[in-house]
Amino acid sequence: MSPIPASILKFLQEPYSISDEQVSFFDKNRFIKLKQVLNKETVEFFANRITQKVHELSGEKRALEERDTYGMAFLQIFNLWKEDHAIRELIFSKRIAGIATALLQTKGVRMYHDQALYKEPGGGFTPWHADQYYWPLASDKTVTAWMPLQETPLEMGPLEFSAGSHVIVEGRELAISDESEQIIKQKLRVTDFKHVVEPFELGEISFHSGWVFHRAGANNTATMRQVMTTIYMDSEMKLAQPQNDNQVNDWNTWCPGATIGEVVDSPLNPILYSH
Repeated sequence: MSPIPASILKFLQEPYSISDEQVSFFDKNRFIKLKQVLNKETVEFFANRITQKVHELSGEKRALEERDTYGMAFLQIFNLWKEDHAIRELIFSKRIAGIATALLQTKGVRMYHDQALYKEPGGGFTPWHADQYYWPLASDKTVTAWMPLQETPLEMGPLEFSAGSHVIVEGRELAISDESEQIIKQKLRVTDFKHVVEPFELGEISFHSGWVFHRAGANNTATMRQVMTTIYMDSEMKLAQPQNDNQVNDWNTWCPGATIGEVVDSPLNPILYSH
């Protein structure tokens, strides 16, 4: 594979300016979309690089119609930063980790894990859910950077948010499933939380916290929806007692060796930004 250009390495270290108004918006709604976080050169390089790795590592051989709702929603490949040195530069980028730190209003952020989420042409919807159901973490100081690697129109299935829905407790106990789609959709229907679904421009990234409810529509185009994500947590995040089997699995997989009640600082959870 071709080496990462020096111009991209330089760009990924450059800070992205976040205003007090943007921090307040995120604090209230627990999501925000930011334009021009990545430039065209960077998006195109990583679209090619990450797509090659997804195809190389994905073991999915079943046709879409043979899969369950979760399987139809996306191809999911974890911790690509461990698989490719160039992809690591994107995941460890100070530019993006600096945004996460500013939004969380912390001293810094650590890696939780990364994942590619590729929604195939004809791929199904991603049900309503809250990510932190899966995470054995002691606070809500978490944020996911959702990075489309192409322009993402509505028919391709961009991320949808229920603004401010992190305050809802009902539904937090549900894994991504048909059940979560129905129960959470019904709960949100009787609340006043604003539903936000918009296209993503090239280089636009969204950031959302662990407890805000979100989903994504089906990919009704003939093109793969290519998305890379990085999940950040407070650099001082402590491991919590797992509340379900998925959290036990996440502890063993993404925080190996971490101790309940202590800071999560395993080799898989390096600090990516501090100030």
